[in-house]
Amino acid sequence: MNQQDILDVIVNHAREVVPELETHDFQPTDSLRALGANSVDRADIIMMTLESLSLSIPLNELASAANIGELAGLIHAKA
Repeated sequence: MNQQDILDVIVNHAREVVPELETHDFQPTDSLRALGANSVDRADIIMMTLESLSLSIPLNELASAANIGELAGLIHAKA
């Protein structure tokens, strides 16, 4: 699985958790916080993504991501 595939999984879960984003045209530079996802939403999106990818990565190792592109990169590097 490449970084774009991981980004697509993140986007799908973001749309599921925050229905207002259903029609949003996601870019790798998008921040979930700036798009209106609160801290619980963001944690849910990350946990759902990790579960979908059958990965177990501590959330604190992903906390440095400033946007969804960086998040996908961190997950890809640890996969």
